[in-house]
Formats: sequence, structure tokens, C-alpha cells
Amino acid sequence: MFKRKWLIAFLIMFVVSVVLIGCGQDDADTSGAGDEQEINVVASFYPMYEFTKQVAGDRANVTLMVSAGEDAHHYEPSAQDVAAVNDANVFVYSSGEMEFWAESLLNTIENDDLIVARAAEGIELTDTSSDGHDLQDESSIVINGVAHHYHTGDMIELTAELAEDVNYDDWHWYTREDLDSEWETVSGQGTNAFEYEATDESFEVQAVLFDDSHDIYAQSEPVEIVIDNHDHGDEHHGDHDDENHEDHDHNHHEDEAETIEITGLADHYHTGDVVTLEAQLDSEVNYDDWHWYKREASSDDEWEIISDQETNRLEYQTAGASFEVKAVLYDDDHHAYAESEPIQIVIDDHEDEDPHSWLDPVLAQEQVNAIRDALIEADPDGQEIYEENAETFNAELQTLHEEFETAFTDAENRVFVVQHQAFGYIAHRYNLEQVAIGGLSTEVEPSPSRIAEIGGLVEEYDVPVIYYQHGANSAIAQTVANETGTETAVLHDLEVLSEELMADDLGYIEAMRENLEALQLSIH
Repeated sequence: MFKRKWLIAFLIMFVVSVVLIGCGQDDADTSGAGDEQEINVVASFYPMYEFTKQVAGDRANVTLMVSAGEDAHHYEPSAQDVAAVNDANVFVYSSGEMEFWAESLLNTIENDDLIVARAAEGIELTDTSSDGHDLQDESSIVINGVAHHYHTGDMIELTAELAEDVNYDDWHWYTREDLDSEWETVSGQGTNAFEYEATDESFEVQAVLFDDSHDIYAQSEPVEIVIDNHDHGDEHHGDHDDENHEDHDHNHHEDEAETIEITGLADHYHTGDVVTLEAQLDSEVNYDDWHWYKREASSDDEWEIISDQETNRLEYQTAGASFEVKAVLYDDDHHAYAESEPIQIVIDDHEDEDPHSWLDPVLAQEQVNAIRDALIEADPDGQEIYEENAETFNAELQTLHEEFETAFTDAENRVFVVQHQAFGYIAHRYNLEQVAIGGLSTEVEPSPSRIAEIGGLVEEYDVPVIYYQHGANSAIAQTVANETGTETAVLHDLEVLSEELMADDLGYIEAMRENLEALQLSIH
């Protein structure tokens, strides 16, 4: 009996010991796991993701918010994005000038422990437009308010708009009958507003702004004023003349109206860029009376016809504010046969500050350091790892910077021509000159006049190469190259990473070296 009681007591002590040892092991495991536990980091777009991955190594779980094919600047975070940031320890983005949606996103987050890394916050964003030139003439005048046509006696009301703000107010308006006639001054028209009674015949009008020395500062292209006293019955009068064309009672069959698709739209444009679009109709028709209309973005204002745009192609130089545009095709009776949905033309000059600071290998090091500090704040136990990784990556960035410096130090030709003005930081850092062909579409083949314009640029700067950003349509690039006698090459703006680099597990450093190799085709 004694032995049995002793055995039971021994067994109880053994079980208790096992349980206590197990608890001790659990506590030890939990404590040890704290040193290796991953933190969750959400990075806004590719450069921020790459820099964060380089610093975090395997210690953090880093996810990318804006994936390939999406525009980081005009991105709209989804509900899943909000949830991911709510669950994250760190959110990394570049700047309010680049991801202008970030502050709004953060205002919706209910994560009080979230560490936010604004990688470019300590960097003074530069107006890099002064480091290069734009093909467009910023002093050109655009005439607004031209109707499709007028009747004799109608009041023609136009407005001249200049892309830049100036203190000159000496406006003059001129008319002429045709190309072979001399321009005549219109009396009583001393402002940028033009009011003139329509005559019996069509004519052209032009606006000119003079400076204080009475020299021409800027002038518009001639605009045709079409006088059409057609007689299609009283029911047609007024419908087609109305600028907004919102009365579609005479549409060929409203319920069966065909839709026009518009191609060539870029994610955004800069002031002075030429918007190049093409209207496409699914069916083949014999009508060719095309007109394009614009109005202020997101407004219910009346539509204004865009003068001198009477084909299915639009080439229109922007004047500083976002707007909407649509295309309308008319039949032989001047009725709207088909029209497109309005599309928005986004004018974004980044408030004169270029947000592409990650393309400067020196400024990239500062951004790496900002990300390092945020990770350390969120995970102090990983400080040594983050510091070592940041130091290693910054050494690579410094080497990259020195490669750019060596390549361009003694270069005699320091001009390079790009489709989109995104490489100003490279130009600024290495004393180069960026020239932008603003608004050149990668979907719509340039018109002969546009190609001639680019050809003049090629001749002026003796340009051997025209650069297109990664993702541009190579067929259009080749058309420009063939017509202007140049070569084409790709530059990475690194808002996204190319599939080719991703497939080879390559990243920022390798893409920048490809940029260096490409730029040396022009700069040598």
C-alpha cells in the first residue's frame, strides 16, 4: 500500500515537472521569437518598395501597394489598401507631391501605432524644368469659344488665353479673308475678349499680345470663323450653333446612337504639352464632319468647340488647367451622328516641383536613411540589421553616382531629348540639359505637322536619339525615328519596374545602369 502511494505521488510529481518544463520552453520560445518576428511594412510604389526591401532584408514583410500598370501619382487606394495599412507597422511613401493621395489615406487609418516614413520629406524638391527646355512655346495663345459655325449677324464671342501669367495687357485682334489676304486690325478690341458681328463670308481671326515696348510677346494661330447660312429648315437652326450641343433631338436615332472611342490619352500632361488623341468609330460611314469640344474639368459648363480640329484626330496645346474633351461626328444635315463620352485631360505641373527625386542616386541615399530610421523606430531590436543593410545599399548607390559622374564629366554634347519631362533630377545632378517633347502620345501616330515640329528640334540640337519611357509603344517611337532620322532608346523612370528586369531578379541599380548606358548614346 505504501509503495502504491509512493508510486502515485511520483507520477504526479513527474507530470507537474513536465508541465512546468513545457511552460518554461514555451516562454523561452516566445521570447526568442521576438528577435526574429517580422514587422509588416506597406510601400506605396516601386522605388519605395525597392529601398525598403534593401534595408529590411528578411526581417520585415514588405508589400507593394501600386503595382505595374497603375499610375502612382493618380492612384486611388482601395478598401484592401486601407485594411493593409491598418494592419501594418510601417507605411512608406515618397512625398505629398508624388503620392498626393497618401495624406487622405492616412486620415482614414485607425492604427495609432503606425510609423509613417515620408522618404523624401527631408529633401527639397527641385523645379527641374529650369534644367531643360520644352519643345512647346509657352508664350503661345489659345483662342477659346469658337462655335462650329455662325450665321451672318451672329455675335462672335471669343477669349484669348495665355499659358503663363504676365503683366502685359496690350491685346490686339486681327482678321483676314484668306491666306492670300493681309491681316487687318479690328478696332475696339483692346482686351483678351473678342466680340464681333459675323459677316457674310467666312474669315480668319488672330489674337496678338504686345509687351511694354510694343513688340509682339505672343500670338495665336489663325482661327477660322465659318459663316454657314445653310437652309435646312428652321428646325435645324440653333441646334448645331449651340456650343454645348446637349440638345440631341435631331440625333440620327438616339436609342441606336453609335459611340466613339478615344485613344491616346496619357495619365497626365504638363502645361504646354500637346494632347494628341484619336476618335474611332466601330462602323464605317461616309461622314467626315468631325469636331472636338472642351469644357472645364468636372463641371456642367457649356461645351466650347476647339478651333481648327476638324478630323478624327485632335492635337491641342494645353494652357494650364485640367479640362474635359469629347469628339462629335456630324452627318450631312449637320446633325450629331455619334459622339464620345467626355474624357478628362489632367494637367499636373507638380506645383512646379519635380517629384522624381528617387532618380538621383545621391538623393536616393537620403531616402534610404529615412526608411531605415522608420524601421528602427518600429522594430528597435532590428536596429543593427537595418543599419548594416542601409549602409551596404547606400554604398552601391554611391558607386552608381560615381559611374554617372565619370561618364558625363567631360561630355561635350550634354543635351538629351525625352518624351516626358521626368528626368530632371538626373539632368540637374550631372549638369545635363533635358528637352521634353511634351504630350507625344504613345498610342496615336504623330501627324506630319507634329513630326515636322520634332524634326526642327532634332535639327536644332543635333539630336541622335529620342528617349521614350519604359512601357511606351515602340511602333510609334519607330515612326518618329524614321521620319526624323534619329534612333530611339528607353529610359526607366522607375515608377514601375520592367518585366524583363523582374524576370532576371534585377532592380533599381540595374535599371539605373541601363539608363546610364542609354544616355551615353546622346551625351558624350
